[in-house]
Amino acid sequence: MLQVNFIKKNKEEVLERLAVKNFSQVSLVDRIIELDDERKKIQFEFDETQSKINTASKDIGQLMAAGKNDLAEEKKTEVATLKSALQPVNEKLSAVEENLRNELIKIPNLPHASVPKGKTPEENEVVREGGEKPLLGKEAVPHWELAKKYDLINFELGNKVTGSGFPFYKNKGAKLQRALIQYFLDYNTAAGYTEYQPPLMVNEASAYGTGQLPDKEGQMYFANADNFYLIPTAEVPVTNIYRDEIVNENELPLKMTAYTPCFRREAGSYGKDVRGLNRLHQFDKVEIVQLVHPDKSYEVLEEMVSHVEKLLQSLELPYRILRLCGGDMSFASALTYDFEVYSAAQQKWLEVSSVSNFESFQSNRMKIRFKPSLQAGRNSEGKTQLVHTLNGSSLALPRIVAALLENKQTNREIELPKVLHSYFGGATIE
Repeated sequence: MLQVNFIKKNKEEVLERLAVKNFSQVSLVDRIIELDDERKKIQFEFDETQSKINTASKDIGQLMAAGKNDLAEEKKTEVATLKSALQPVNEKLSAVEENLRNELIKIPNLPHASVPKGKTPEENEVVREGGEKPLLGKEAVPHWELAKKYDLINFELGNKVTGSGFPFYKNKGAKLQRALIQYFLDYNTAAGYTEYQPPLMVNEASAYGTGQLPDKEGQMYFANADNFYLIPTAEVPVTNIYRDEIVNENELPLKMTAYTPCFRREAGSYGKDVRGLNRLHQFDKVEIVQLVHPDKSYEVLEEMVSHVEKLLQSLELPYRILRLCGGDMSFASALTYDFEVYSAAQQKWLEVSSVSNFESFQSNRMKIRFKPSLQAGRNSEGKTQLVHTLNGSSLALPRIVAALLENKQTNREIELPKVLHSYFGGATIE
């Protein structure tokens, strides 16, 4: 959530940057400024009346002590009248504050200056590519046929037990999932990330804090009896660990990683792009999250991009990194890099990770702050500041599995990258 003072002081910049995200409800900016001005006027009236009440109440005690009971009773009447007048002012103030908050949460995060203009994924910028695309023979088949041939994944059984987009992994398919998850977690913890195993459901405050609500409400599964949401990503519970907390500056950066199943309704998805593992309603993912000092967040973003890139290189998969254009970015992101791997059998790029800097957009919602350390020549600590939050997939499994099966297939087996041999307990799926 953007801060009102920033919007008021930088209105033209805000409008220009919202245009990069193709945000059409620009009248909200003026509405927010008007509501804040109204809030300040009512707040002044409230404070002025409260001050009169405080002064009169103090006078009552002094008059009583001086034996001037009649004057004290007059002051009591005055206080009662002022308190009666204060109540509707307080109600009006609460209503304006609620309206202001409801309008503020409709404004997306502002894109970073480096975000390219554009409306569609085709307008994203390719930052760099790595690895070599394999040359497969004519007998090569897509992963859903390989999964059936090697008895790795049963899509029909998932459809029977739950529905489309909920596959069963079995035999070496289940073992490959487990191997990838453990490798990803070990890779992240070796880089200094603390591992968590979070809940798979969150409350409304947590979903609101990371920006899933109200923007993605229709994309989440909802347990209405308890008012819980199934998580679309581990980012939601993990980032909320520090909601409403103040940390010391010397604790930053806070680096966290977690494996969870993820649940997404994917409403509106259809056609060939959803076949097999390309788009699921339940899938496994390992996430990385960082809470950092505002001055270092873009340096950390590049470090996280490099971290994910090296992970993909270790899997021996051809990949490319994209800087998302304004129209393809999420509601909460200020800058996002997408990672895609090349699926040789499908002859298409598949997204496997997004690494994003949210600046203070999420931390303002969650009130995650840090207390600056003592500096030389300063007798007291500075004011608390909002941290910057970042997260990335490290990695999402379905399309990684799809690319591994397809790109590493031969006539007789599927060859696994060397880094997985010890985790999988073998070099091939035969």
